[in-house]
Amino acid sequence: MKNLIIFLSISVLITSCSNKKIEGLQGKAKRDVINIASKYPGRILETYIEEGAIVKKGDTLAQLIVPEIEAKKEQAEGAVESAKAQYEMALNGATNDQLAQVSAKLDAVTEQYTFAEKSYNRVNAMFLDSLVSNQKHDEIYMTYMGAKAQYEGVLAKYNEVKKGVRNEKIRMALGAYERAKGALQEANVAYNERFVIAPQNMTIETIALKNGELALPGYGIITGYLLNSTYFRFTIPESKIANYVIGQTFTVNSPFTNTNFEGKLISIKQLTHYADITTAFPDYQLGEATYELKLIPTDQEKAGKLYANMTVLLQ
Repeated sequence: MKNLIIFLSISVLITSCSNKKIEGLQGKAKRDVINIASKYPGRILETYIEEGAIVKKGDTLAQLIVPEIEAKKEQAEGAVESAKAQYEMALNGATNDQLAQVSAKLDAVTEQYTFAEKSYNRVNAMFLDSLVSNQKHDEIYMTYMGAKAQYEGVLAKYNEVKKGVRNEKIRMALGAYERAKGALQEANVAYNERFVIAPQNMTIETIALKNGELALPGYGIITGYLLNSTYFRFTIPESKIANYVIGQTFTVNSPFTNTNFEGKLISIKQLTHYADITTAFPDYQLGEATYELKLIPTDQEKAGKLYANMTVLLQ
């Protein structure tokens, strides 16, 4: 009988503890999430951090292998060297060797043209006396005109080389050189994207890919929380909104760590009917609008010890 009484007493105590109601408006501790993705497709070469690590802005988190970008960089470097040489050639004009080559070619075509002209004059005189056929006359004439055209072309080239390159061609070569340098700069920017850099001071929450796995453009490689970004989020119905004013300071309690925080209400935002409601067992009518309260703790260092999505109470 005595044992039965003890058992019933323990059962009543356990039941009363389990039915104990947590006083206060329930909400969640939140942090700003940072999702780090790659701009270009590539494979993870090496990861330099582990989950749970605290990193600073600018730290290198991982490195990718991006063969396509490396190939484009090499092509751009070759295009810059070629365009630079073309521009310098246009700027400096022809060399002595080039001028000598064009001059020698001009001498050769001049001799050919002179000989073709003399031949045509002799044949033409004979043609007028009906000593040669029309076919023979036309053949000599075509040879003469071809030699003349070749002579005029080489002469024009000789004059161009001797006078130097026109300003239009110099500007054209400069434009091609500048375009090539711009393409190389773009390739270098893309090449540097093979390093995954921390955009802010943050804690590493999740590393989605392992070494050797493929990272697609826009796919989240690393997820973390921004340091000193803890805030408290509560959901209230419109019937209670009059109890809260932006700028008020409230006490927020973490029941599972038994810690109190001072928080300042910075925003009251209306939620859509399908939005995430953070308050457990909300007490409001179905047709009421719902609002989100966002409180910023005055001591971020202290609040930073809370884990994301921990339950908190608004006192």
